[in-house]
Amino acid sequence: MSSLNRELSEDSAFAAGRNSWNRHYHNSVVQPLLTDLYQITMAYAYWKSGKIDDHAVFDLFFRTNPFQGEFTIFAGLEECLKFLDSFHYSETDIEYLKHALPQGIEDEFFEYLSQLTAKDVTLYAIEEGSVAFPRVPLIKVAGPLIIVQLLETTLLTLVNYASLMATNAARYRMVAGKHIHLLEFGLRRAQGPDGGLSASKYSYIGE
Repeated sequence: MSSLNRELSEDSAFAAGRNSWNRHYHNSVVQPLLTDLYQITMAYAYWKSGKIDDHAVFDLFFRTNPFQGEFTIFAGLEECLKFLDSFHYSETDIEYLKHALPQGIEDEFFEYLSQLTAKDVTLYAIEEGSVAFPRVPLIKVAGPLIIVQLLETTLLTLVNYASLMATNAARYRMVAGKHIHLLEFGLRRAQGPDGGLSASKYSYIGE
């Protein structure tokens, strides 16, 4: 094997390993309690009124482009898929909710939450990195009413920030042109280490 081919093979192996790690890596911050308490109380209302088998479809979209621009770059889909795949309330999650929610909520509701997964949810989306426009759905989530309600806030936060960063990077690329190298130093100013790493990832998608 020539030196060049060996280097290419090593680079390909590294890229494949990195992509495999990225697919399986799950941010521990992104879990079912990364939501508003309102969503839990809505779920309880559905459960209490016997709507656990109702089917619902939620559209995720935005109303205006950021930076007074003409477009948005859609990002965050990968994290949304990982979140759905791992959605499950742990025992400590349930114990926390028992203290956070008002007294008098039936134990059966917490037992119901402990069994919830997103296995019956179907997610449709445009391709991550695509150009998107206001009021056109980026993601469509279909499934049991309670679970899609519980997904709402987390999906919004995963898509909103990611798309903002990707769009900002795309605007820099448009100004700089195709042949200028752009460097990203967002880790210095972002909101903590998770925000910094996320900013780097989505800037790359937009650029």
